[in-house]
Formats: sequence, structure tokens, C-alpha cells
Amino acid sequence: MGDVLQTWTSAQVRAAEEPLLAAGVPLMERAAFALHVHVVAALRELRGAVAGARVVVLVGSGNNGGDALYAGALLARRGVDVRAVLTGARVHEGGLDALLRAGGRVLRAEEAAAAASAADLLLDGILGIGTDGSGLRGAAGALVEEIVARGRPYVVAVDVPSGLGVDDGRRDGVVLDADLTVTFGVAKPGLLLPPGGRAAGRVVLVDLGLEPAGAPEVVRLEPSDVADLWPVPAPDAHKYTRGVLGVVAGSRAYQGAAVLTTGAAVRAGVGMVRYLGDAGDAVVAAHPEVVVGHGRVQAWVFGPGVSPDDAGQRRRIEYAFEHVLERGEAAVVDAGALELLPARVGPHAVLTPHAGELARVLSQRGEDVDRRAVEAEPLRWARRAHELTGATVLLKGPVTVVAGAQGAAYAQADAPAWLATAGAGDVLAGLLGALLAGRVDDVHDDPSLAAALAATAALVHGRAAHRATPGGPVSAREVADALPGTIAELLDA
Repeated sequence: MGDVLQTWTSAQVRAAEEPLLAAGVPLMERAAFALHVHVVAALRELRGAVAGARVVVLVGSGNNGGDALYAGALLARRGVDVRAVLTGARVHEGGLDALLRAGGRVLRAEEAAAAASAADLLLDGILGIGTDGSGLRGAAGALVEEIVARGRPYVVAVDVPSGLGVDDGRRDGVVLDADLTVTFGVAKPGLLLPPGGRAAGRVVLVDLGLEPAGAPEVVRLEPSDVADLWPVPAPDAHKYTRGVLGVVAGSRAYQGAAVLTTGAAVRAGVGMVRYLGDAGDAVVAAHPEVVVGHGRVQAWVFGPGVSPDDAGQRRRIEYAFEHVLERGEAAVVDAGALELLPARVGPHAVLTPHAGELARVLSQRGEDVDRRAVEAEPLRWARRAHELTGATVLLKGPVTVVAGAQGAAYAQADAPAWLATAGAGDVLAGLLGALLAGRVDDVHDDPSLAAALAATAALVHGRAAHRATPGGPVSAREVADALPGTIAELLDA
């Protein structure tokens, strides 16, 4: 695929570094030079000039501290006032010597917080890729808390923000949030995963020639990847080859869910939508292309706007589940359908819960977990739900996490915060259903594809929200209306 961003665990990174270090490849020197280049660019953007800028370097005991010191030396040679704060019991002697020879100096502990808060830029080299997410502790943690309380300046993290869980994005303690993270070799999962991934700010990857073994841990699709995954119709296509989507959504009390779900599917380009339920009049009035009633389908969406006491819709969902299990029809299982989920399904069924709903799915299967635990470790629990149910899992949130077959995992952060609005999930369900209907045969050939399609739906959904009302409030209907233009733009790119 195009520019997909792949991440590897800290163990994979260390293993990939070993042969290069053994061969004498100067990884630290390369990393430090690239780091100083990005700091220079940030200083120019912040203040228009590099010379005369004030930079404080927070230095830990490990290699990240060495990277930061060497970068600080290069900055000092360009006329930057560089001051280092030594936060660890040890320091990289070569890096410290280089900084001092270039004119930098070391601050006393009592000077550190005031100097850091008054700086133009703070370079965070306290902790490296061994961080487990328990946060900064001791003197380093207290220093960061004081800097934040005083009002921190622009922060550039060296490889990863200090205190963030490198492999899982956890942040159980003090974390120094960054405006820019310059990461080396390959990206790390914690830079993408919630809840801590947003601590990284903008992420820049510096290529050091690493070749990690094994599959990536977490992937983020970029806009250029959409064209490789979207079911674009062939010249001889007709509505059945393009996919027919069955929708069981809404009720007389919740007609909007049915209208939004079917509308999103129509606008996403599925060949036909069949609607089953009690809101057929409202659906056809809004979308006359939709066919009400039973018939052949390739995929389903069921659950949006279905309440627990709606016996008719629940029977229709159970009927649809039979088709999913017996005929291999794909499905998006949302909202009211989650509690009707059979013991086991396949990855061609995609669950789309939020954190509280996923906690209930897991609790019904014997896991001791609540919403807060899911939000703290979303990838862990999404993967556990996949293990227990066999389904692909799309966990909705500020960062959408997807876990699927063959270890597939995605983290998408494409949506504005304005998208946290009623009906947005219905639009996502219809959009994803259209994708599954168009590629269900491919999903059966490669079960991990369902996770990639789910991540694609999250990406398109988020970008449609941006397109609908850039920078401002957006309604679910506006997101659905923006789908055709968004998809065309992505396919053209």
C-alpha cells in the first residue's frame, strides 16, 4: 500500500539495531544530526531565527539522553543558547563533553524548572524505548510537573515522549507531552495508540536503515492507501457485482439511525441497499434508491438504533446472523446487535463498539474489565475481543483502534473532535458495510483484509467530517453528504 505508517515494538527495534551497531554504524550520530535539523526548523517557525534562541535539554541516563546532548552541541555551534538538565544517575559522557566543548552548559537543579519554562524550546531526552507507561518518577517526574505548572514551552521529544508506554500508548503517570516527536529508525506503537498517542504531537520519522524482523505491531493507513483498498467498479460492473448491502437498523422510534446508515452506504458507492425494519417509509423518502424487503445480499449492517425491547428488529438481526454464519455474508455488528452476537463468528464480521460496549462484550465472555480499563489499554482489549469472538473489532474513540485476523492492528486518528456527535456511528456503520459488500470475496481469501477495510472506513469517515465543515461543528448527515467527494478525492490522489 501507499504511505502506510508501520510501527514495531521496542524489542523488535533493539533486535534490528544490534547488527548495525556491531558493524560500527554510527546510529547515535545520525540520529542526533537529524534531531538538530528538526529543532532548527522548529525554531525558525517559532521565532524566525535560530541564533540567539534558548533551548533547554532534559537529559536522561540512556541513549536518548546521548542523542539529545549531541544534538544540543550541534545547536550550540549555530548560536543557540543550550543548557542541559541532567535528570539521571548517569549521563552519556561523550555527548556531555561535546555539548560543553560547543559552549553549552549544565544547569543546577534549582535553576532547571525556571530555565525550562522560559526557554524557546524544550528538548526531551529523559527516557527512551524502555518506557512501560508508568510515567516519570522521582526527581524527573517532579521537574516535569513543575515545568508544566509554570507553562511549558514548545517541546520536541527525542524518539518518544518521556513517560509514555512505548509499546502500548499507556500513560499511568507523569508524561511530558510533545508538540513534535522525532522518532528514529521506525515508529513505535505508543506514538499511534490511545490514550497516550496524542502526547506525541506531530511525528517525524528519521530513517536509520533499520530492518525489523516480523510483522509490524500497529499500522496507520494514510490517505494514499485508500485507492489500494477501495472497491472501485470495473467497466463491466453492475449492481450485484458491486455488492448488495442488507441493513437492519432503526425503528419507528429511532428512524434517523436507519436513514443515516442507509444513506452512508448509498453515498459510499455500494451497488444496492436493502432495508429491513419498521422505518422503511422514512428510509425510502430520504433515499429512493433503497429497496425495502428481503433479497440476496453480500454483507449486512445491523444494530444502529435498535433498542433491546424491539422484538421485531432483534428477530431480523438473528436471521441475518444465520446468514453470516452459514453463508459467509460479511457483517457490521453495531450498537443494539452486539448483545446478540453468537459465541463465535469469523473475521468477516466486524464489531464496532465504543469502549463501554466492548467492556460489556468482554464481560459477557468472562473477562473482568470495565470501560475505564478498555480506554486505558484499547489495543489489548480489542485483541482480546477478537480472540474470544473470532470477529474483527473496530473500537471507536478519538483514535479508532482495529484488531483482526493474523495479528492485524490499526490505529486511525483522522477525525476532528467535532465528530463525537449523535449519528456519526451510524454513518460509519453504513460506510463500512459498503466496503465489506464490495470486497467480501477478498475478505474470505484474506481474513486480515477485514481489519484493513475497517481502518479505511475510519479514515474516510474522519476526512469526510473535515471536508463537511472544516474546523467547526459537523452533523452526521453532513458527514454522509461529504462521502462521495471525499472518496473521489482520495481515489484521485
